[in-house]
Amino acid sequence: MILEVADIRAREGHHDEFEAAVRLGLDTVLSTSPGFVSYELRAGVESPDRYLLMITWNALEDHTVGFRTSPLYEQWSAIVRPHFAEPPSVEHFRLVASSA
Repeated sequence: MILEVADIRAREGHHDEFEAAVRLGLDTVLSTSPGFVSYELRAGVESPDRYLLMITWNALEDHTVGFRTSPLYEQWSAIVRPHFAEPPSVEHFRLVASSA
């Protein structure tokens, strides 16, 4: 399993719109992509315009090749991109240790 972590800045004062758009995009578009497992969206406490979107994929290529080169990526981007203050920072992580 691979964890994609996107560090996102929402447009100032557009929290509700941003959160609704991300949920819509995740539930109707991104979650239909092969290899998608789950997601979690967290809002910053000290920085209310900052969000962490964490998406679990079966394999790195499910995100970087399968999703990113599919028509789903453009659909997802059209829904969420208008609510970004700037392009998000995205990195991938593998599990090393867990308390679960």
